[in-house]
Amino acid sequence: MPNIDISLRIGGEAGQGVESSGAGFATALTRGGLFVAAVPDYYSRIRGGHNFFTIRVSDEPVRATREAVHLLIALDGETVRRHVDRLVPGGVIIADEGLAFDPALLEGKDVRLFSLPLIKIAEELGSRVMVNTGALAAAATAMGFDLEHILSVIADNFGAKGGAIVEANRRVALATADALRERYNLALPWRVPARPAPPRLTLDANRAFAMGAIMGGCKFMAGYPMTPATSILEYMAGHADRWGLVVKHAEDEIAAVNMCIGAAHAGVRAMTATSGGGFDLMVEGISLAAMIEVPLVIYLAQRPGPSTGMATRTAQSDLLMALHAGHGEFPRIVLAPHTPEEAFVCGYRAFNLAEMYQCLVIVISDHYNATSLFTCDPASFDPARVEIDRGKLLTAEALEAMEVYHRYANTPDGISPRALPGSSPKAVYLSTSDEHLENGHITEDPQVATMMARKRLRKLDGARGKMRPPFRFGPAEAECTLVSWGSPFGSVYEAMETLNAQGYPTNMVHFVDVWPFPHEAAQEALGGAKRIVSVENNATGQFAFMLHAYGGIEVQEQILKFDGRGFTPDYVLAHLERS
Repeated sequence: MPNIDISLRIGGEAGQGVESSGAGFATALTRGGLFVAAVPDYYSRIRGGHNFFTIRVSDEPVRATREAVHLLIALDGETVRRHVDRLVPGGVIIADEGLAFDPALLEGKDVRLFSLPLIKIAEELGSRVMVNTGALAAAATAMGFDLEHILSVIADNFGAKGGAIVEANRRVALATADALRERYNLALPWRVPARPAPPRLTLDANRAFAMGAIMGGCKFMAGYPMTPATSILEYMAGHADRWGLVVKHAEDEIAAVNMCIGAAHAGVRAMTATSGGGFDLMVEGISLAAMIEVPLVIYLAQRPGPSTGMATRTAQSDLLMALHAGHGEFPRIVLAPHTPEEAFVCGYRAFNLAEMYQCLVIVISDHYNATSLFTCDPASFDPARVEIDRGKLLTAEALEAMEVYHRYANTPDGISPRALPGSSPKAVYLSTSDEHLENGHITEDPQVATMMARKRLRKLDGARGKMRPPFRFGPAEAECTLVSWGSPFGSVYEAMETLNAQGYPTNMVHFVDVWPFPHEAAQEALGGAKRIVSVENNATGQFAFMLHAYGGIEVQEQILKFDGRGFTPDYVLAHLERS
């Protein structure tokens, strides 16, 4: 068990910098040699509504946040009202001395209030907007964490605004830390000292995927901003000049997917990123891509629906849509990364699979993965790990050696040799949304239509062989097997560890490659399970349905959560019945 396992939370109104402050603190803790799991919770509005950011910090890797909080930074009275009951015995609240809230909220509770002149210090030494800087410095001091790392993040975050802004924030941080020491006895029951450690990253899955896509040769992206996929579009645009990318902010999702289809048809590795509502608009384009057999990558970051739903919350309710969206029957591949490290791998692997099988690859994620920060080893993102496979892409020499070239040649594996259009006189061919002959000309011949449909679907046979088996953790023999996919991974893993420590043998099976469904690997992993419990962020148990429909595996119980928030280990444990 870790020696340090502390959770802190910063809360306030939208517009008070809660998310940026939390992300900065998480980065500082990582630079101090510690491990974090950090999750934002915010409304889909610029101002108003209660936002908070939870950081769990430990001296060992952590995979999820917890329900209990040790230290609460209250930027408004609503934070105290909403979260005081989450504080552990001996917990601490840090707030401005003028903060208005009902004192009765603290009556009968073993909670300490550290009331400080946060606003006064910020206004005297900088500006009122630097209140967050002072509050974080006070929290770091209360936990015995070296301010050096807070100050380094301040320098990075505000360096572009000039040295005067950096110095003002520095003065506010140091003065607030001094005020805390002067006013309060800091003999808290828990401390979080910094420690020597190799450099580490604080990263979310969206940026990790974008890194993998760039390293994997993606050269074109088009998209329309839609939470929680927008940060991928921002990241790609921010690095476009350095890495030679073309990034288009399209007028809508229909235009975005069609731009990507055109780029992919011309031979460029192309992708788009969206959420459920935007994906709905792309569906006709997806069917076009399937008919002309272009390699297309779509990053689908889920959020609750239907319609606008809850734009800044999480869900896993689009799985079956990803599997079946589009008119007609055609092959696709669906990957579901669960960590930033895995998202990075999917970033380049998706393009390899798309070009190997000349088909659509959907990388399905969600708001939790898109916005949550985790401490990562930089070695996991080493460009040397990246492999590029462009499939049956013909060289000029190979194309010239062919007597005749048919773009849609009927081959045993369903994959036709691919020549870039116009790259030579032989590489001039038709591509049409209609059913077509091997040379691309339109046809309605029933025998040809049957042949071409079977040709395209044969790609699934080869793709199924590329699907990785699910990951297995825990003892080989167990009373209970937890099954998950996507973002619940960390919470399920830690719940499994707790159950085993409590003497209830539990293991888990986690799926990353979900389509074509790896039914043989699934049966091998789950065939001998005594009790299968699936854990999903949706209301209907979509992956449990897949297990039964495509793997013949019966799920005995389900732990479903569909309130827009992600899982915690505590939630899994509280909802798992133990005999």
